[in-house]
Amino acid sequence: MSGPPPTINLFPQPGDPTPILAETSAINETPVLLPIRPTVRVRTLHVINGEHFSGAERVQDLLALRLPGEGFPTDFAALKPNRFGEVRQSTCRLEPMKMRGRLDFHVVGQIKQMVQRHHYQILHAHTPRSALVTAIVARSMGLPWIYHVHSPVSRDSTRVWQDRVNGWVEWFSVRSATRVIVVSPSLLPYMRARGVDANRLVCVPNGVPSSDHARRTRAIGKELQLGMVALFRSRKGTEVLLEAMANAISRGNHVRLRLIGGFETPEYEQRIRDEILRLDLLQHVDLVGFTTEVDRELAQLDAMVLPSLHGEGLPMVLLEAMAAGVPVIASHVEGASTAIEHRESGLLVEPGSVSQLADAIEEFATREIDHVQLASYAQQRHAEQFSDVAMARGVAAVYREVLEESC
Repeated sequence: MSGPPPTINLFPQPGDPTPILAETSAINETPVLLPIRPTVRVRTLHVINGEHFSGAERVQDLLALRLPGEGFPTDFAALKPNRFGEVRQSTCRLEPMKMRGRLDFHVVGQIKQMVQRHHYQILHAHTPRSALVTAIVARSMGLPWIYHVHSPVSRDSTRVWQDRVNGWVEWFSVRSATRVIVVSPSLLPYMRARGVDANRLVCVPNGVPSSDHARRTRAIGKELQLGMVALFRSRKGTEVLLEAMANAISRGNHVRLRLIGGFETPEYEQRIRDEILRLDLLQHVDLVGFTTEVDRELAQLDAMVLPSLHGEGLPMVLLEAMAAGVPVIASHVEGASTAIEHRESGLLVEPGSVSQLADAIEEFATREIDHVQLASYAQQRHAEQFSDVAMARGVAAVYREVLEESC
């Protein structure tokens, strides 16, 4: 191919023309693959952790639901089977591997047997742990494999040594990946810095379905209803949100917060409970716990808050809030700012800033901001750019190009 590539839509929609590939755009210098109609059915195996069910797992589940419609029936091999298998919506095959540690490679043989039994032609990994195992299986069986980057793992948490180990495992594994998919343009520089050359790097933005329980447009009542949806852990900034709430309430604002989701550890749950007591917020905070009906919870909120301390991939909870017509207050970190446009589809504040977050909460509580207009634009932006159908078509296009190269 000679000359510059044609400019085309980064976010294809149902009914769009179906070129095989193409584009460089202002936010993505790497070719982005676009969908073509499925002509054959090729079985794919996604190797996952399976321990939790949060944003990355939601992507995995949605792909399993949507990829068969693109000609790619999808199954799972779960290295740490637990919550994912219990709450997923997809009904495809899921085989538990029960990996006992990072260096427990007996699962390699198990996955190879699974591949031989069910004739998978593409392998797809989603975490550093699963990438290491998948790289070994793919190399020994001569199969293409895809690595899906959901967040910048080398700076993903407050646990420095764990981040370093995960970063090294990722760097070592992805050297043999046929393609590397990132869920947000903000992750492209991160993966380039980790040595992934541009011809293997593709951006396929995350997507979620339209909400069945979209929030009905209504005025904010006397008490502002805030929510935070997460697998709660230090990196999510829950303590910052609680401090900001206490600050906003001390100014005379009426605010209630629902913490929706489970905790990564019992110790961290106790830490948050202690913080609620210390800040005298017991009458203002509800701990809802884990739920599979996130959209029902979102429909009860006036705004959702995601005060992340570190960069995200492209947070699924932000997209789900947008789909449900719920305005968002989020930290201005990589990934979140891809979805949220400041004062158009939500508000962005600096990570870790209690004062900025308290000010943003007060803007909603005092009706200084048009939350109805924010919600309407966010819902429109989701429909145009962040649907689950577009996400599956983008992944399917990667698969097709990989298969064409292997022929």
